[in-house]
Amino acid sequence: MTQNNKPQNYLTSPKINSGFSPWMTSLTYFLVSKIILPFYFKIETRGQEKIPTNKEAIILAPTHRSRWDPLIVAYVAGLANKCYLRYMTSKEQTEGFQGWFIRRLGCFPVDRDNPGISTIRQSIKILENRGILVLFPEGKIYPEDDEIHFIQPGISRIALSVISSRAELNLKIIPISILYNHPAPPPWRCGVEVNIGSPLEVKDYLDYPKKEAAQELTTNIELSLKQLHKKG
Repeated sequence: MTQNNKPQNYLTSPKINSGFSPWMTSLTYFLVSKIILPFYFKIETRGQEKIPTNKEAIILAPTHRSRWDPLIVAYVAGLANKCYLRYMTSKEQTEGFQGWFIRRLGCFPVDRDNPGISTIRQSIKILENRGILVLFPEGKIYPEDDEIHFIQPGISRIALSVISSRAELNLKIIPISILYNHPAPPPWRCGVEVNIGSPLEVKDYLDYPKKEAAQELTTNIELSLKQLHKKG
């Protein structure tokens, strides 16, 4: 997610054709919330009230330990907010039939080794439209691991780029810890603890110099996740 291009380049970069399908997403959300997740997991959620229910720009920043994570985030956040989530996901996950399907659920690709301007532009557009964007700040899946890994600075840079050009947006970053009681892949009836942290107000960092603001915001995301990501 590292990106060094200047914000004005986002306006001239090629668009991402995500193929997002509201009806398919609504059907999937229903199946996930009523059948799939309640049948497969025992989910306990804390802090769900910290997710705003009014329409505003939000970045959800969950830990990443399993391929189930996006569905669990939709279960605890998308349904509570009664809106669709959009996901930045690795390029390889958006290829083939699987890619066709998850693009219609709101996913769009990022090349982790060489993030393109179009990916950043898509992220900014979603947030400027007061959408909810899911960014996994550790960058990839870390199965069988309860430690918080290096937080990619891209999440802070995207957030600060949005708020610096649209000061009227009250953009928030909400850290989320997803803890499985068993290592990945989680078995049937595995317990899952989802801890939702207090929102970080991105506008609070605008008084810092640009580089320092990104570093400070990234550090606070990491600290929040470490506090949330403790068993028991």
